[in-house]
Amino acid sequence: MEIPHWLERTGLLIGSENIQKLKEAKVLLVGLGGVGSYAGEFLVRAGIGNITIIDGDVVDPTNINRQMQALQSTIGMSKAELLKKRFLDINPDLNLTAYEKFMEPEDMEKLIQDHQFDYVLDCIDSVTPKLTLLKMAKRTKSKVISSMGAGGKLDPSKIRVGDISTTRECKFAQSVRKRLKKEGIRKGIIAIYSEEIQPKSALKLTDGKNYKKSFYGTISYMPALFGLTIASEAILRIIKVKGIQI
Repeated sequence: MEIPHWLERTGLLIGSENIQKLKEAKVLLVGLGGVGSYAGEFLVRAGIGNITIIDGDVVDPTNINRQMQALQSTIGMSKAELLKKRFLDINPDLNLTAYEKFMEPEDMEKLIQDHQFDYVLDCIDSVTPKLTLLKMAKRTKSKVISSMGAGGKLDPSKIRVGDISTTRECKFAQSVRKRLKKEGIRKGIIAIYSEEIQPKSALKLTDGKNYKKSFYGTISYMPALFGLTIASEAILRIIKVKGIQI
């Protein structure tokens, strides 16, 4: 295939055959916050040709320290719409569908079944909706990569990739793992997590709205690094680079 000029450097590294694989790949990205916004950016810049993004949230001032689309000028705007415009500005030929809403479980399951995505990327930062998505992905036998907690972490060298059953030193992953076990799911989900111990001083309790009873403080680069790792894992698995277990 003829490689688009903007992908020339990528093609030099991975070859035209793999550029074609990425162009044909279909990815579902759910959650467009600090992790998901950067995961989407790296996927699009790598040449993924078909992507569906989902997030019903709007930009809040507290998002500015870590989210790609969060600026003073975008406060109150749809996260999904902002990224849709950005991604199409990177690649106008991108086949992109954006849902500016939090999808009901039955709608999400139908979406996954109808489109047969190569990968479902879970970047949801609340346990209950994350569990819903993970259960659907397993039920539909979809390949899924899931982000655990980037909050309360500072050390990039502690980021790990492994099966959900192997995660450690991550309170968020512990909660997800425990609740998945009740559903009979013990393994088979690729997890991005950090082994860094979270300081208790970085935790803040909430009123429980929006599925969150608490949250950890965050630094600018950690959610982005989680997003980078999720994107790289999906890309390398799609092109089946030697050494990556499928």
